[in-house]
Amino acid sequence: MIRLTGKKMKNIMITAAVALLAFASAENLTAQQGSRVHWYGADDFDMLIAKNDRPIFIDAYTDWCGWCKKLDQDTFSDPVIADYLNNNFYPVKFDAESKEPVKFKGKEYINDGSAGKAHQLAVALMQGRMSYPTVIFLNEKGELLTPVPGYRGPADFEPMLVYFGDGKYLEQKFEDFTKTFTGKVTK
Repeated sequence: MIRLTGKKMKNIMITAAVALLAFASAENLTAQQGSRVHWYGADDFDMLIAKNDRPIFIDAYTDWCGWCKKLDQDTFSDPVIADYLNNNFYPVKFDAESKEPVKFKGKEYINDGSAGKAHQLAVALMQGRMSYPTVIFLNEKGELLTPVPGYRGPADFEPMLVYFGDGKYLEQKFEDFTKTFTGKVTK
């Protein structure tokens, strides 16, 4: 039988506590990393549309937009939101003031300054209502369903995602859908 003195027992307890904390931190980091949105770029539009198997979700943002950053921090980092986006959409980040040409459904869009700082594709997808952030929903064929301007926290964002992601927009009005919707966001 091993006999432990007070000092040895204290060292073992400290070592066990440190190991437990390290394990818990690693598990938490893994969980957080697993709940990140896996964004596609604007240069992926035609490839995603060609797949024709999921709707496309676009986050139209600008570098200077504070509410866009808040949407990233609060909403897109929520595990429920990130998980739903990754599994039910092709999520695309699109800088609405980008200077790079973008191919969308075989047509090239540019930012030539004719719409101020806005990219021509952003103007088309946002139907000329330039407000940031704006999220844009496209069906599997890349057809515009609707742009939705403004910031929303995770609990307000989730019903909108499910409404378009599960195709409920084909069956009922959003107002009716939200009356019976039960979300998974806990915040």
